Amino acid sequence: MNQTCKLLLFDLDGTLLQSDKTISTKTLSALNRCREKGMLIGVSTSRSEQNSLVFLKELMPDILISSGGALVKKGTEYIFKAEFSKAETRDMIHTAREVCGENCEITIDTIDAHYWNYKIDPRKADQSWGDSIYTDFTDFSECALKMCVEIFDEDKADKLAERLEQCDCIRFSDGYWYKFTQKNVTKENAILKITKACGFGTEHIITFGDDFADIGMLELCRLGVAMGNAIEEVKNRADLVIGSNDEDGIAFFLENFK
Repeated sequence: MNQTCKLLLFDLDGTLLQSDKTISTKTLSALNRCREKGMLIGVSTSRSEQNSLVFLKELMPDILISSGGALVKKGTEYIFKAEFSKAETRDMIHTAREVCGENCEITIDTIDAHYWNYKIDPRKADQSWGDSIYTDFTDFSECALKMCVEIFDEDKADKLAERLEQCDCIRFSDGYWYKFTQKNVTKENAILKITKACGFGTEHIITFGDDFADIGMLELCRLGVAMGNAIEEVKNRADLVIGSNDEDGIAFFLENFK
């Protein structure tokens, strides 16, 4: 690996994680070799910090961007937080229900927890939900880092994004979920916080991703790498396309890139 690279930064789902939500042994070995050469290993995900750490016990990244850029951590230190106030969070939930229906499904990330109101308990089907908390969001009184809403009607999604003008909104490709964070809170802007804290520029960072929320960070840094399973919009905007998340694409890249 070229010595000018100081940080390898990976999206989580569909990128660093295989379809079974594990990091392959081959990829872990390749990352450890990069770390031995002095490179920092980072994760940039839309998942909450606590939920992300369920998958990262073996890796323990040096940098963690979570909740889509609303929370940025270097080592054990938080260097950036972008929270909505309790009142703003309540207003966002109320507006989502007003536009999308009282029974719309919502998730909220806070610094300490992940909340949901699904009709079917997601923890029964997917253990990665861990200690996430059910709530009906009545009188919800927490500061949110991120709100996600399931919206099947694109017109309603556009209307909600318009109503929540204080938010940055982006859709996930694998369903009908839309993410709302504070305005200009994105993965790419979180990277700029990291460069300031670490003392090097984006020309020393290689990023890896697969979905809409990753495009900005792939274009921002020295090299943007799309996974073979990435959506076409990501592949078209990346500098390079590698093997898929189930084909050890990352490990092969790290072992062969000069």
